[in-house]
Amino acid sequence: MLKVRVIPTLLWKQFGLVKGIAFDSWRRVGPVLPAVKVYNQREVDELVLLDIVAHLSPDAPDFESIAEFGQDCFVPLTVGGGVTHIDQVQRLLRAGADKVAVNTAAYARPNFINEIANRYGVQCVVASVDVRFQDGSWKCFSHAGLQATGKDVVDWVRELQDRGAGEILITSIDKDGTMQGYDLNLIEAVVKAVNIPVIASGGAGNYQHMVQAVKEAGASAVAAASIFHFTEQTPAGAKQALAATGIPVRQPFVA
Repeated sequence: MLKVRVIPTLLWKQFGLVKGIAFDSWRRVGPVLPAVKVYNQREVDELVLLDIVAHLSPDAPDFESIAEFGQDCFVPLTVGGGVTHIDQVQRLLRAGADKVAVNTAAYARPNFINEIANRYGVQCVVASVDVRFQDGSWKCFSHAGLQATGKDVVDWVRELQDRGAGEILITSIDKDGTMQGYDLNLIEAVVKAVNIPVIASGGAGNYQHMVQAVKEAGASAVAAASIFHFTEQTPAGAKQALAATGIPVRQPFVA
């Protein structure tokens, strides 16, 4: 089994970080750069930075700010939000991103995933998929959870894999911010549908939730925000809890 990654998620809205519940009721939690510096010191495996309002603007991603964040980020950084063209991917990589997350643009132009994978390699492409449970099945939503796509999640993640996505970031909108646990059935369904790493996101409230996402649902990594923003639980503590159950994690870590 590959070593399981613990990945804090930073949700970026205009001038700072926010966190909400079910992609709504956003609460400000502080500026981006200090958070990046703190996570550097806590030896996290990776960081995910998502601009949650970029889809509302015709402007390109804020490359200047991302370059500033990237300069102070010493762990692998995935950046997403408002990425619609291949030249933007190149600029994000030059600004300090190691991977690029694509969500809304993939529904409008699925071949965009192929373009990124063909030019920069599958390891560069994180397919971000936001999901709601409706009418007895999981459905994909774009535009930060605002627009229904009509896509079934299992069919969509298979297509994303076939087009060259290197991993899937699967987020339950229903569970997001509740701190009541990941949607294990959703994660398991996605894990069984693809042969690439699956990052569980949405709902982590304690370390046991992370253990369940890995052991019961098969996730390759666990992403979380609220647990690190609003409790005293830490990425290092999460690694320690995972390791205590026999799950391999990346060393070193300090509780």
